[in-house]
Amino acid sequence: MADTKQLVVTREGLQKMKEELEFKETTEKMRIAEQLKVAISYGDLSENAEYDAAKNDQAALEQRINELRQMIEHAVVVDESKINTDAVGFGTRVTLVDLDDEDGEEEVYTIVGTSESDPVGGKLSNESPVGAALLGAHIGDTVVAQTPGGARRLRIIDIAL
Repeated sequence: MADTKQLVVTREGLQKMKEELEFKETTEKMRIAEQLKVAISYGDLSENAEYDAAKNDQAALEQRINELRQMIEHAVVVDESKINTDAVGFGTRVTLVDLDDEDGEEEVYTIVGTSESDPVGGKLSNESPVGAALLGAHIGDTVVAQTPGGARRLRIIDIAL
């Protein structure tokens, strides 16, 4: 995240980022330091695959730590008391039916920022095709989301917190 764009997150999302950062800065750093220590003990670093792998792991870890720090620094937590459930918006939980899906089962998703997105876990990014299509919709509305798999017609059943 090279720019200083604000990152809109839920309180839960910010907490998870902080927990991941702490884990990476402590447990993961110690694990990689131990890997490096063992690899160095093998001698001749010029042809030491374990050392190279540990250095690559260390670089990836430092990159993720810096990314998390930037995300946390620019995070703006959504005030749940100001979330309006009259329409689908950031932080709302929307119950919908995919009209193009034969089973017709209701699906429930919470609209979150990209950093918290987890479609399998019921969290849709507000920037994803489905999330963006749902924004602003009301109970009873049918929206069309242009997904990589084709257009999906979604009917809004409920909007809650």
